[in-house]
Amino acid sequence: MKIFKRILIVLFIAIILVVFFNYPKLNILSGYSAKNTASSVFVANRTLEFTDKTDNNFSPVNLASDEIDTNKKVATSSAFGLLTRKAIYRKGLGTVLTLTKKDETATYLSPKRIQPDNITPYPYGNAAQKDTIFTNVDYTKLNETVASVFGKNKSRAVVVIYKDQIIAEKYAEGFNKDSKILGWSMTKSIMSTVFGVMQHQNKLKITDKAPIDSWQNDERKNITIHNLLQMNSGLEWDENYDEISDATTMLFLERDMTKMQENKPLTGKINASWNYSSGTSNLLSGIVRSQFATHQEYLDYWYADLIDKIGMNSMVLEADLAGNYVASSYAWATPRDWGKFGLLYLHNGNWNGQQIFAKDWVKYVSTPTPTSNGTYGAQFWLNAEGQMKDVPKNMFFADGYQGQRVYVLPDQDLVIVRMALSWMEENKFLKGVLAAIEH
Repeated sequence: MKIFKRILIVLFIAIILVVFFNYPKLNILSGYSAKNTASSVFVANRTLEFTDKTDNNFSPVNLASDEIDTNKKVATSSAFGLLTRKAIYRKGLGTVLTLTKKDETATYLSPKRIQPDNITPYPYGNAAQKDTIFTNVDYTKLNETVASVFGKNKSRAVVVIYKDQIIAEKYAEGFNKDSKILGWSMTKSIMSTVFGVMQHQNKLKITDKAPIDSWQNDERKNITIHNLLQMNSGLEWDENYDEISDATTMLFLERDMTKMQENKPLTGKINASWNYSSGTSNLLSGIVRSQFATHQEYLDYWYADLIDKIGMNSMVLEADLAGNYVASSYAWATPRDWGKFGLLYLHNGNWNGQQIFAKDWVKYVSTPTPTSNGTYGAQFWLNAEGQMKDVPKNMFFADGYQGQRVYVLPDQDLVIVRMALSWMEENKFLKGVLAAIEH
């Protein structure tokens, strides 16, 4: 009997220790589930059941239990009943994890939006496109290639745009052309483009030193906006999503996500220490904010001068509790609207006759960052070293978690959008699309 009691005591202590050491991870687990549930239901208009089945169905997130309040537009997630997180919907700003009870009733500003153009055909409006049949396109081969990346845990959407025409389009069950899909880190490319627009409008120069007051008394004062855009500042950052890291702490526990990278020391050399950092992207969002006298101007600018201007009317940029756009991770839009973003770059910043950013901005974002081994430009990914061996080296792309991608192929007059669930088969898929179009 004594032995049995001792075993129970040991087991009890073991359970307490497991909970103690994993409690911080439960915060991230339930936080991810609450945030993802809220956005999926209230931004993308999916059901809770569909969300749990298709978005929160992977380990360890599937261990959390989720609930929604459709009237208050709140999602709550609990990890084993030990830790509960709540995410709320704010009109125009998407959803955000709360940190205190007051966050649920706080007032906030929201961006003003431009009315969609539902008369002009796609891509310059949202009406049905004027279809063109290209004699140099093997549509059978193209559709077979597109179909090959669908199936269990492969893709949610593919849109292939050639010479401004959608020549192939396919969606997984439960999705269609009006479905908003999270771009994850493709949001970084949106943010980078905002800098291109601002520079074109002479609002700033990316060669300027970063306007960060707290850096002015140490070596960080020499970091330029350019260094930040290339993620080559030399600042410390841990981009690890499997542990409690800088990235997970920022996304799930910070009120103002623009500040975390600001407070990091230099651990490398400026312009010679490439380090992928979501914190840097959010710091850049904060720099955009610093260029405007009011927060309302900051909120409106991203839409009025870029997103709505090119008809990406479905896009929702989500903001943190401080009201800053989470430029690292949280932009939602339909695959067709993501395609418009690619077309803006394909046309060197010109949108239906209006120059949104300078032509040389395309060259800038697609120029390899020093020490990135030819893989990274200015918040865009590159194929400069032929990592995808069957794809042109001048292809560049926006890239998000699990394989959300907008590929721009300038020489082929081609934009390919793939909203994936894995990074698998990318070279083979792109090779197949290219093979179906005779150049």
